[in-house]
Amino acid sequence: MATSPDDQALRISADEALARLVAGNERFLRGESHWIGVHVEAIPSLASGQQPFATILGCSDSRVPPEILFDTGLGELFVVRVAGNVISGEVAGSLQYAGSHLHTPLFVVLGHEGCGAVQAALSTRAHGTQHRSRIHILVENILAGLGEVDPGESPDAQLTRAVEQNVRWAVRQIAESPEGQARIAEGAMRLVGAIYEIASGRVRFLDGDA
Repeated sequence: MATSPDDQALRISADEALARLVAGNERFLRGESHWIGVHVEAIPSLASGQQPFATILGCSDSRVPPEILFDTGLGELFVVRVAGNVISGEVAGSLQYAGSHLHTPLFVVLGHEGCGAVQAALSTRAHGTQHRSRIHILVENILAGLGEVDPGESPDAQLTRAVEQNVRWAVRQIAESPEGQARIAEGAMRLVGAIYEIASGRVRFLDGDA
């Protein structure tokens, strides 16, 4: 549901949105997450519409739920999840909706350590591994954004580098879209990449906004 002009006055800046995500992840790390309780009290107020403060494009991996990692409540994040946090037509449409109708000031592409989709792409590149037809489409999408991988590096190091390259590839695709270019030029959107460290629970934000 689109927001009304009056709703816009209540909006926060992209920097404030990012600070809220960072603070939420810190609470998650300290074991002080609001998710220990249930956000039942927020349900009635959400019936008339939504006003999320950030949009997250994340991986479908069951260990990486953005609402919990950032300790946010119902209605606070607009989340799009797909294996490998890749950009497809449907994903792009969802992101466009978040920008043009929900007007979220902050967009985050959230990858994670040990991503199986990125690992599958590396296996295809190195060994010609074939995957089922639709998985192969996803893998090809990831391969398109991976730079050169040093074969002298360990497999773990290669995967770490490729996960970050894949996040930056998705950020670049969003930034270079016509709407992304327009909103960034207007100062209406901040776009950042991040990596979730599964072993520690910490979200590491990458240098260099789009």
